[in-house]
Amino acid sequence: MKNVEKLPEGYREIYSLDLQKNKKASVVVNLLALVIAALFAVPMHFVVPITELYSMENGLTSYTVRCVTMIVLMIVYMVLHEAIHGIAMKMCGTKKVKYGFTGLYAFAGSNDFYDKKSYIFISLAPVVVLGIVLAVINPFVSAEWFWVVYMIQLMNISGAAGDIFVTARFSRMLSDILVQDYGVGMKVYSRE
Repeated sequence: MKNVEKLPEGYREIYSLDLQKNKKASVVVNLLALVIAALFAVPMHFVVPITELYSMENGLTSYTVRCVTMIVLMIVYMVLHEAIHGIAMKMCGTKKVKYGFTGLYAFAGSNDFYDKKSYIFISLAPVVVLGIVLAVINPFVSAEWFWVVYMIQLMNISGAAGDIFVTARFSRMLSDILVQDYGVGMKVYSRE
């Protein structure tokens, strides 16, 4: 896997996506996130009812602790997700990763250009790594805490809708593409 800091001669832009500016793409990605969340949440409700999350069986304090823990874990998850993107970028040779939050999206970006395989690796790294970690943890928590962990997993899978969207899109592109991901947007270049 590799990156280059400068666009090679003969490459031209063939595609760009900026989720802050392209409202249609943003709506598609966010609808995809909702569909993914529903596809994973609804069947799991029949395994462990979501009402367990709101159970007051062990008192208001236990309920409050679960809710506060879930909110804290959601924030930690967002930081970890972007950190894993950044680590993957570093593994591909990036020297400087930029992190930020736009109010709608948290991001990790770079001025570097990544080949197709490297970019797909960078894009999917958080959903795979955190998906495995959360899938291992979830069976070991009580029913009362199950949905706290599973909500983070839902956030992981549905929150990666943009990553899944670009992976599907870029997978169909030529093998020579170079992707520059500057955070909430990216540009794709090819020799043709």
